[in-house]
Amino acid sequence: MSSPATDVVRLLTVRSETLAVAESLTGGLVAAEITATPGASKAFRGSVTAYATGLKHELLGVDATLLAQHGAVNPQVAAQMAAGVRKALGADWGIATTGVAGPETQDGQPVGTVFVAVDGPLGPGSGSAGGGKVEALRLNGGREEIRMESVRSVLALLLKELAGEHTGNERAQDTEQNGGF
Repeated sequence: MSSPATDVVRLLTVRSETLAVAESLTGGLVAAEITATPGASKAFRGSVTAYATGLKHELLGVDATLLAQHGAVNPQVAAQMAAGVRKALGADWGIATTGVAGPETQDGQPVGTVFVAVDGPLGPGSGSAGGGKVEALRLNGGREEIRMESVRSVLALLLKELAGEHTGNERAQDTEQNGGF
């Protein structure tokens, strides 16, 4: 049984595409999950852990007014983080996490409020990403559970977007690798 990170690396490698990651509340866990996969260097460009709010603007190009008015825990911030890391690191795909793992509220948002985002290629034949997609999460549990579920959720969102862009040829290659089913 493969992990979501393994599936991401495999799909990106088959497509000859690359990934960059922007993280806040997950603090590098997404990048660690991806790089734990053998062969990740074929698809993974790198990551930016912008834990401090100001770094989201300085390194990832998130709109300073948006951050000042709404704080870092916001769907638009997540979308801009994904787009910003994609651009900054020259990747085909960018994913991002921002939210509140606890123990206290942040930016007026309760613990467990998380936004994950994906930003992908635009153009003819592009999948549902259409440039970007954000998913809002309301997670329960302790700090570590919220962080790990955020990792799982952003990888699942990316997988969904990558699957939406599959062509018949890639599916055929997957079928051959999986015993013809």
